[in-house]
Amino acid sequence: MFTGLITDVGTLLNVEARGGLNRLKIASHYPADSLVLGASVAHNGVCMTLVGFGAQADGSSWHEVDAAAETLAVTTAGEWRAGDRINLERALRLGDELGGHMVSGHVDGVATIRSRNDFDGMAHFEIEAPKALAKFIAEKGSVALDGTSLTVNKVSGTVFTILLIPHTLDQTNFGGRKAGDKINIEVDTMARYAARLAEVAAE
Repeated sequence: MFTGLITDVGTLLNVEARGGLNRLKIASHYPADSLVLGASVAHNGVCMTLVGFGAQADGSSWHEVDAAAETLAVTTAGEWRAGDRINLERALRLGDELGGHMVSGHVDGVATIRSRNDFDGMAHFEIEAPKALAKFIAEKGSVALDGTSLTVNKVSGTVFTILLIPHTLDQTNFGGRKAGDKINIEVDTMARYAARLAEVAAE
């Protein structure tokens, strides 16, 4: 499980196709001695397993993960290229502060940034969600976009808006996001359960 609070922004160093999966190598600021083989790390909201890691000369680290066929099909991972900035979050540990909302790392689909308006160091984004996911997005509710826990401002059909403060723009890859970009979306688990309960009650 994750909280949607990004702990580092890594840089994709290499993408190696291996049959039905891609082996991804990412540089980060995580100390190499804090990484563990088999550990879960969210990459732009996608939970992936560390299959290799090591130290870099500057004291930072690199790690490798495998993006399987299903991940490549339903997330943006298949479009990632060397040089891309990747939002990273390590798995929640018992006792850690839950400052965002509960995020599973199981991306539901891909959304599209329709517009971006910058002002006073902040940025207002208009996001187009996949039609099947729109019913789970509510005003003042939570949504994870590229793994970042964000609050929904307004909703109109399949389109919703978010406002990012300077800190979020600086500490995630959203600072470089623009209209037309594709981003991973995971809807709030509580919203999903609420919608299902409503469906059952109406039957």
